[in-house]
Amino acid sequence: MLDPVTLQGRHVRLEPLSLDHVPGLVQAASQSRETFTLTTVPDDTAAMRLYVETALAGKISGTILPFATINREDEHVVGSTRFLNVQFWDWPAGNPRQRGEQLPDVVEIGATWLGPDAQRTGINTEAKLLMLTHAFESWLVHRVRFQTDSRNERSRNAIERLGAQLDGVIRGDRVATDGAIRDSAVFSILDSEWHSVKDQLSALLR
Repeated sequence: MLDPVTLQGRHVRLEPLSLDHVPGLVQAASQSRETFTLTTVPDDTAAMRLYVETALAGKISGTILPFATINREDEHVVGSTRFLNVQFWDWPAGNPRQRGEQLPDVVEIGATWLGPDAQRTGINTEAKLLMLTHAFESWLVHRVRFQTDSRNERSRNAIERLGAQLDGVIRGDRVATDGAIRDSAVFSILDSEWHSVKDQLSALLR
């Protein structure tokens, strides 16, 4: 199981998700929901509590590290994000790339949503910079992956702005939030690309 961590920048703080965040998450999700069409965002307290409990179960299993997204300007909860699909590769015995239980080989960043008031601000960019920095510089991962519904142009554009490269589209990948069969657009950033991506994100924040 990965150790919980708090990631803090100038605009945002990502703190370990807990049931205490449910009321704030419900409030953030109760604003205009126009941008949530292709994103899983619960719309009431019971559903949000189940959403958080499911994330916490994944945390215990070691495959998810979920966060509440806090706007540092007013200390309000504005959304949620997580590391997920955490993988520890099975390296051959004695391979120098073999790592311990706290150093995953690859991770995915996803299940990200922000209330409308926090969208199109520096919050998402800084949150991704914090998470990517932790993944590449603390965990020393080889790859960070992003996935989104291929129809979600807003999400795809946001991922591309981070500097991630499109790996391809997985057709008929899963059930989408609207009940359709979803094609998933898959993006990634490799460790060899990280420093240029970091420079790009830092420039966007400036």
